[in-house]
Amino acid sequence: MKDPILTPRPATLPWQEKAVSFFLRAPAILLSTAFFGSLSLFAALFEKDGKWQHRIAQRWARACVAASGMQLTVLHRERLQPQVAVYACNHLSYMDTPVIFSTLPFQFRIVARHDLWKLPFIGWHLERSGQVPVNVENPRASIASLSSAVRTLKSGMPLFIFPEGGRTRDGHLGPFLNGPAFMAIRAQVPIVPMALIGTYELLPIHAGELHPVPVTLVVGEPIDTSVYTMKRVNELTERLYASIAELYYAHTYLPRPAVESPALMEVSGPQS
Repeated sequence: MKDPILTPRPATLPWQEKAVSFFLRAPAILLSTAFFGSLSLFAALFEKDGKWQHRIAQRWARACVAASGMQLTVLHRERLQPQVAVYACNHLSYMDTPVIFSTLPFQFRIVARHDLWKLPFIGWHLERSGQVPVNVENPRASIASLSSAVRTLKSGMPLFIFPEGGRTRDGHLGPFLNGPAFMAIRAQVPIVPMALIGTYELLPIHAGELHPVPVTLVVGEPIDTSVYTMKRVNELTERLYASIAELYYAHTYLPRPAVESPALMEVSGPQS
């Protein structure tokens, strides 16, 4: 399949596009978030397994994707099997989460920054639906939350995580935390690398207007972690970084940096 044509985001958007974003797209996303967030809280009163809440989140995500005006393409969708695994993807934009929820065809939990739990509706849904917060600024809290994530995997629930721990500022991959490798090795489940292309041009960090563009999600081959031990967490993290970088730079107009940032951030879990 030929990739949709993606070009850099203009330095200044046309006023017509700004008006559509301000008066139509952004309000539609905010209203969808408020509506489906409230619906999710209501559903939480009557269920414990999170199935209905997850379905509501999928409908919220599809509404946000439609409202944004993006043209979404998924490559290698057949690799999204309902298996217990850690699904890891680069992080470009606030719109990444709707793309993930609208695409993954099975129930899962996300491991996300703890400060998202403070947001109205989104934070309430995260708390009531059993998602896993992680405090990347506090090593002890991070280890505790990763242990909770391991228990989630061992219970049979897939997990999704952004290994960078935050959105990119320039469109390129940042260093990865070793949390995904830590969880996958401890739970003895595969890691599925994925790459998002286009959401940075759609809504980069600190931008206020949506710029509709083609968005592509590329699903990579699962990485078998059964041969890794906790002493090789960093090695697995570097392999995950290389896999996602290969997927990303093969489908974006951005040239791969001659000198890339370090693949690994400060260790977020024990390696014993």
